[in-house]
Amino acid sequence: MLAQEVGQSIPADTPHVSHALPSAAITLLLNAKPRFFVDKSVTSFAATLIERHGTLDEWAILLPSHAVAVRCTSFFQRHLAALESGQKTRIIDLLPRTNPQHGIDRGATRVSPMLSAVIYPKRFSSVAKTFWQHTGEGVSSRRAELCHRAFNDGFLSPRTNDDQDDNSQGHPASQKSIKGPLRYQKARATDGTEEHERTRSDPSPEEKRRNANDSLQFVEERYGRNLDLSRASQAKIAIRRRIAGALAADVDLNQMTDTIQLETGIRQISGFSEDDILEKWGPGCLFYGHGSAEDLDDLEKHCEQGERYLALFCEFPGNPLLKCPDLDRIRTLADRFDFAVVVDETIGNFLNIHVMPHADVVVSSLTKVFSGDSNVMGGSSILNPLSRYYNRLKKTMELEYEDNYWAEDALFMERNSRDFVSRIARINLNAEAICMKDVYYPKFSSTRPFYDRHRSPTGGYGGLLSVTFKTRPEAIAFYDALETAKGPSLGTNFTLSSPYTLLAHYTELDWAAKYGVDPDLVRMSVGLEDTAELCSMIERALTAVASVNEA
Repeated sequence: MLAQEVGQSIPADTPHVSHALPSAAITLLLNAKPRFFVDKSVTSFAATLIERHGTLDEWAILLPSHAVAVRCTSFFQRHLAALESGQKTRIIDLLPRTNPQHGIDRGATRVSPMLSAVIYPKRFSSVAKTFWQHTGEGVSSRRAELCHRAFNDGFLSPRTNDDQDDNSQGHPASQKSIKGPLRYQKARATDGTEEHERTRSDPSPEEKRRNANDSLQFVEERYGRNLDLSRASQAKIAIRRRIAGALAADVDLNQMTDTIQLETGIRQISGFSEDDILEKWGPGCLFYGHGSAEDLDDLEKHCEQGERYLALFCEFPGNPLLKCPDLDRIRTLADRFDFAVVVDETIGNFLNIHVMPHADVVVSSLTKVFSGDSNVMGGSSILNPLSRYYNRLKKTMELEYEDNYWAEDALFMERNSRDFVSRIARINLNAEAICMKDVYYPKFSSTRPFYDRHRSPTGGYGGLLSVTFKTRPEAIAFYDALETAKGPSLGTNFTLSSPYTLLAHYTELDWAAKYGVDPDLVRMSVGLEDTAELCSMIERALTAVASVNEA
């Protein structure tokens, strides 16, 4: 698969996860992944909202619920003292024309065409981008597309946090007449004649219930993309069961509610610079960028001196150097000093490794190999029922968690993941076939013993690897000669390459280098292609490197 143009979606016509960066030079100009770059469908809807409800000096961030919008405004207030002196943010909730609290069935058999927007001063866009990038709570592109069309046609109306009640009276946009079939516009008497229209301020309870359901049903029928969205609940259950089945060797996960799909999975704890996230959303953190024995020695020393920590977050293996921390020692320290352990096993994946016995919470980006098709985003978190923190975490999630995973995204995720077992086996085989001992790969890492302790009996070493070269011209020649799709993300069914460090740490290359991450590192996520052809492709790229040295 070769993407020919900058920004072309990968795969073609699926603009929901990754976009093409066909050469190393282009990467300096474009970040094209929802974590780095807000999708065009989302920015288009934001522009429409600002045109109708904002000013030239404002912009909007689109979020899946009012509760998330409140968290976003709180983030603004914590990080911008200027907001205390006249600068304001405000929330607009976009709801079906009739208030959904008056009778709409909000169960899982209904698509919920709703979202919230935080309107903020445009000069603070970097703060909004930080919230979007690091929380994973932005709306998905599919949700934005559907709600944008519904909004343009008048089927979603705004309610702001300045309103005095749950109605949308007083807002010009909410006064537009409903378009569409007459049965959704006026109530009719039993004899077929039109009833006298009630005043807007005094509808009967039955009218409220009927109009609310009719409004939502019309949005579903008009904007449902010819998919049976009523099956979203079953799709989410299937995803939970699929994940639980992969973890059966670890613990008994009969309680499917312990596996939770996050809104879009834009950002969990995966990545190299998690200290940035924890600094912004907590009391601070102690960052260990090597994950080495020396790092754990230092952590133990801090704990022995009386310092206390809420949790330790780690990847297994890490991105992009594919090193593994000593989970056995981490578990011992956690039990001794009473802190939780959260493990992101995205790169290792459910089938290759079993980390649940050593973790209190396991998180994974389902966007990656679980989906594989690179056309939907999602994430999961699983509580370990044997954890000392299980009851507290379970209670907190029951109180605070809201299912914001968009119905259509759930359908795509369920469909894509049906064959993830066979795909992972094939990817393991291909990755090992093209690896050499001097690349970054769990099998050839000095930390392989830590990986092997938690490798499943039939598990491999995953499909992600990284490679570096002696000079920048060599790295550029290799990347440009690779006959693969090129762009961010990983775990795709097709081989996907990226200049990882330039993409993820362009403004902090020296900082990344302190932890052994070369600025010219090339990361490859191996796919399902023919093994022999993959090997030939690598040989051709290496020939291009040799040509640089001969010149």
